Amino acid sequence: ARQQVAERLNQAKGTLPAGVEPSMGPVSTGLGEVLMYTVAFHHPQGKDSDIADGKPGWQSDHSYLTPEGQHLRSDIELASYLRTVQAWIIAPQLRQVPNVAGVDSIGGYERQYLVAPDPFKLASYGLSMRQLVEVLEANNQNAGGRFIERFGESYVVRADGRVRSIEDIGTIVIANRGGTPIHIHEVATVSIGKEMRTGSASRDGDESVVGTVQMLLGGNSRTVASAANERLQAIAASLPPDVYAEAVLNRQNLVNATIATVEKNLIEGALLVTAVLFLMLGNLRGALIAALVIPLSMLLAAIGMVRYGVSGNLMSLGALDFGIIVDAAIIIVENCLRLLAERQHHLGRLLTVQERVHEVFNAVRQMVQPVLAGQAIIITVFIPIVLLTGIEGKMFAPMGLTVIFALIGSLILSFTFVPAIVALLCTGKISEGDNWVVRFAKKVYTPSLRWSLRWRWSVIGGTVALFLVAVVLFTRMGSEFVPNLDEGDILLSAKRIPSTGITQATAMQLEVEKAIRRGVPEVKVIFSKNGTAEAAADPMPPNVSDTYLMLKPRSEWPDPTITKAEIIAKAEVALKDLPGTSLGWGQPIQERFNELVSGVRGDVAVKVFGDRYEDLIPTANAIAEVLSKTPGGEDVKVEQVEGLPAVSFEIKRDVIARLGLNVAEVQDLISTAIGGRETGILFEGDRRFPILVRLPEDLRNDPAKLKQLPVPLPEQAAPEEGQRPDQGLALLRPNLPEPRFVPLGTIANLTFGEGLNQISRDNGKRRVVVQANVRGRDLGGFVADVQVAVAKQVKLPAGTWLSWGGTFQNLTEARERLVIIVPGALLLVFFLLFTTFNSVKYAMLVFSGVPLALTGGIAALWITGIPFSISAAVGFIALSGVAVLNGLVVVGHINHLRKHGTGLDEAIIEGSLTKLRPMLMTALVGALGYVPMALAHGQGAEVQKPLASVVIGGIISSALLTLYVLPALYRVWHKPDEQIDNDCDDPEHLSKVHPRIS
Repeated sequence: ARQQVAERLNQAKGTLPAGVEPSMGPVSTGLGEVLMYTVAFHHPQGKDSDIADGKPGWQSDHSYLTPEGQHLRSDIELASYLRTVQAWIIAPQLRQVPNVAGVDSIGGYERQYLVAPDPFKLASYGLSMRQLVEVLEANNQNAGGRFIERFGESYVVRADGRVRSIEDIGTIVIANRGGTPIHIHEVATVSIGKEMRTGSASRDGDESVVGTVQMLLGGNSRTVASAANERLQAIAASLPPDVYAEAVLNRQNLVNATIATVEKNLIEGALLVTAVLFLMLGNLRGALIAALVIPLSMLLAAIGMVRYGVSGNLMSLGALDFGIIVDAAIIIVENCLRLLAERQHHLGRLLTVQERVHEVFNAVRQMVQPVLAGQAIIITVFIPIVLLTGIEGKMFAPMGLTVIFALIGSLILSFTFVPAIVALLCTGKISEGDNWVVRFAKKVYTPSLRWSLRWRWSVIGGTVALFLVAVVLFTRMGSEFVPNLDEGDILLSAKRIPSTGITQATAMQLEVEKAIRRGVPEVKVIFSKNGTAEAAADPMPPNVSDTYLMLKPRSEWPDPTITKAEIIAKAEVALKDLPGTSLGWGQPIQERFNELVSGVRGDVAVKVFGDRYEDLIPTANAIAEVLSKTPGGEDVKVEQVEGLPAVSFEIKRDVIARLGLNVAEVQDLISTAIGGRETGILFEGDRRFPILVRLPEDLRNDPAKLKQLPVPLPEQAAPEEGQRPDQGLALLRPNLPEPRFVPLGTIANLTFGEGLNQISRDNGKRRVVVQANVRGRDLGGFVADVQVAVAKQVKLPAGTWLSWGGTFQNLTEARERLVIIVPGALLLVFFLLFTTFNSVKYAMLVFSGVPLALTGGIAALWITGIPFSISAAVGFIALSGVAVLNGLVVVGHINHLRKHGTGLDEAIIEGSLTKLRPMLMTALVGALGYVPMALAHGQGAEVQKPLASVVIGGIISSALLTLYVLPALYRVWHKPDEQIDNDCDDPEHLSKVHPRIS
């Protein structure tokens, strides 16, 4: 891709203005900003006597003495020195960290050696700005003379003509007048100047420098951020005195916090599953053996994750349910214990090692095909998750892969480790029967089962009604792409009017920081980026600032119970008295993510396309009014495309034609005098600093003086007819040789006006964006209301159309994919059921567990108030595989009993009671494995809650309804004297239905 972009850039160079050189940024992504740090001074505290004197650092006169011996006094000099430390000490070392693509810098001033000529002194000597530039360029070069040989040795000839200091620049001779040399310092002021910066940075109300470490594409953000932070701490020891660099935003902290949440949930889930195994199996050793599969299968899953580059993160580990993973081991342990108990009972004594191995071998051999058939269904439903594309694919595909790896690991352990350790450890007397929990459950279940069979049509009808109610609830349920991950920090986007300059915007931003520091004690560090940084990875105009509010640990808050929304409210109160600033609230990664996806930072973006801004702007303003009036719409903003003040020089072509001037000559003078011209480089060791020629600030910013700027005339040019020699600078020093001069105001009109602030395009068409964030309601419902209101209240001009983007765009695209993937997953489940039973009727009977499970999943979302999201959709996909397992158990065993002559009603009741324990165990271990995720409150828990809630609700409803509805359906679909299908009657085929049938 970079090669293609480079080729396109080469094609575009021919259409760009002279001097414009496009370049590509580092090999990183917009989400590769893994570490931000500030570089600032430790300002002295206390009395003057406490300040060191004569040593590098703060001096008694409150100047700063650099290790190079320079005294820095002004704020500009101090800011320039911080930027120099960042550019030449810190950034080069951080770039050496593995997988760091680059280090971006913003703030301070890039150090420059500024030659500020006095244009009137130049004119008095008959000199021009161009001559000054040419002299500087010619007197700052090295020359070589190959080599000479002397006394058998070869000497390289070198003529070093580079300037090394301000004094060297000032002594350069620009011309001779009557044998007297004219030096640069006689017509210009040479000093260390400040760049005309497009961005600034600040921290806690003071200007500083902010560095951003950009991760190489494909790197691991946690390891890169950790390594960069360690290097930054090591660099701190080599910084000049009283200069410090401190990390203020570290991606590692967020990753560690989310992993801690996942770790806590996994440990709690494993403990709950283990407790259920102890409670339901009735055999302590067997339960312990099955529980050991949990950590071992995780180790095997880790091998697959490493092999396929799946990192351990919130999504890949957060959806693991150890209840599902341990299912195969439970099956093997159950069958092994059953055969060992039967053999002991038959022989009337304990078994020898060889006898135990033989019985365990037979037990495992019986279960090979059933275990594979049962686990294949669950693995199959996770395959569509792995095949997801787009953003949702990047988020959820690692989860699907991890679950598949864990299930495969569980299968391997179930056929190797589990039987071996059962044969070795289960040496005593083995009793395999129902414990008090199962006996109590059967006592309660028996009469209710008989009631459901008696009133089977009512039970089925009620179930269908519940499903229809769930469908209605689902259609009225809110929706969002994924729940917002709480990053722990806050991003405040501050905007001013487009005409705000970088100096004024920085001053206003410092007041914002001070106000928040005073009014929000929960904030630990507040820092800002104003305008555009060096690499321009995130270009912003000078009137826009990104303010990062890094919060203290919750335990250090005055009131640890308040929410982040309440902190934002406190910040808004603190900023209410600051005029001229429009505020927008978000989170650092979330805002960057939205911007990368749709070009805007809001949850909802309405893009107005067209050809004329006269149509686009009024339409955008009308849409913004609709957004602000719709409940839930916050931080509504219209893209600022107008209001940028501009100074225009309109050259009088007829006048310059009479004077023999060309437009390019006048433009070159204006560009050099006002914008500046780089004339060379000054080296300080290995540090390089540009030498610029530019007018002094008092002249650049004074329109009246700019009009008097001398413009040199060609040698043969004569003054205009009627022009007096004493009029302005028309003829300065007429006794001197050419060139002569005329004031800029006589050949160009200087006007002030407003123009477009920016021109934005998508796919080659102009557009204006209206963006908003959504708070207090679901995203899908908000957009639906807005779309209806816009259609009614906003009339689009001819040639204008709308496009909806932002996070809503991700939701829309994901829905389109899910419309294909979800039915595909369900068809796969049905196909596996058909191949298991070789009967459409029994496949449909078992498949009825899916809508029963969906009913519970929808009910869980409705009860908890969680809107539908892609995370919930993935939960529904996973649920479709788990939901059919209990149906397999019941239907398979009922068929088995009927084959051996049991009556229909008796077979249904006996089969349901016999398989009550495995059904309860499946439901409990599956649901309880997700309970910690559903109840968690740590960072990242928001993303897990929808998935966990769906699976818990679906498993519970599927288990409950399978206990009653499935027997009722079986009874309705069969007559008492009906023979079951031969394929379903075959004992060998039945052993393949599900491991718990036998």
